[in-house]
Amino acid sequence: MKKVFAIAMLAAVVASPAMAAGDAAAGKAKAAVCAACHGVDGIAVIPGYPNLKGQNEQYLVNALKAYKNKERTGGMAMVMQPQASMLNDTDIANVAAYFAQMK
Repeated sequence: MKKVFAIAMLAAVVASPAMAAGDAAAGKAKAAVCAACHGVDGIAVIPGYPNLKGQNEQYLVNALKAYKNKERTGGMAMVMQPQASMLNDTDIANVAAYFAQMK
């Protein structure tokens, strides 16, 4: 019985990231404002700004949440904090999924 429980828990942990993934199609609309600095194709148009195309989805979620919560204060925080504050958790997941799926 313990073995079955352990396998079930392992399956739940492994499946969680996939279930938590955002909707890239929904993220495309929300990401339109990002294009001004990060480019329509996720390649930054302003020197010094990061490319978002193909970036790790969880990294983007964490970064946007950190900007939103004012935990990320260096570099471009003055620009990113107001942008991130307009996004809810679902929006953040969707925007992250959109940029992550770009190849």
